[in-house]
Amino acid sequence: MRRPIIGVVPLVDPERESDWMLPGYLKGLEAVGALPVMLPLTQAAELLDEMTALCSGFLFPGGQDMDPALYGEAPIPACGERVQERDGMELALLERVLAADKPLLGICRGLQLLNVALGGSLYQDLPSQWGEAVCHRQAPPYDQPSHPVALTEGPLRALLGREELAVNSCHHQGIRALAAPLRPMARAGDGLIEAVYHPEKTFVWAVQWHPEWLYPHSGANAALFQALVSACGGAG
Repeated sequence: MRRPIIGVVPLVDPERESDWMLPGYLKGLEAVGALPVMLPLTQAAELLDEMTALCSGFLFPGGQDMDPALYGEAPIPACGERVQERDGMELALLERVLAADKPLLGICRGLQLLNVALGGSLYQDLPSQWGEAVCHRQAPPYDQPSHPVALTEGPLRALLGREELAVNSCHHQGIRALAAPLRPMARAGDGLIEAVYHPEKTFVWAVQWHPEWLYPHSGANAALFQALVSACGGAG
């Protein structure tokens, strides 16, 4: 069976003027039967159209903070680095992917992107705006879990057949107001939404933690990549 092509949005290092990729995103997809491809950073409409047509599915990875202007706020001092070029590309690509009903998985920033694109908002800084009952930004190593999440009703709980999952955590932002089309499917112990899905799409899932670090020794996190590939028609 031909491997489904999964387009992965590039990470961006403005200081080095570099577009790059953490290997865990690509290797995690390759391990379950996909052909992952890092996409070019572009807002050219024709190229975005071709990417949408070419790829069977998409992965929107972690990275910098999203511009708070996108959800109607001014940045607070604790808001981190923003990259407008990446915001622009991801929003334009996501619009096309959703319209075409192509499968997608969002990770960390990818969850926040999906929520903002569909009308939700974010906590710009969890420690100052939400609290620190749960540590959402662990120290390295990142391939070890730092807190559990409760799997609420929804497809992730059905996939894994469990009510709780230990996850890693490396973020200082999170969902504040959930976008109307989305439904939660995991929460941290402090109530913060840690995973969502779009019930009206074939496969639109996003998680706040980082399965790209956990999948080599966590079958549950490998299953997230497998679910995306299966939704694209891959056997794994």
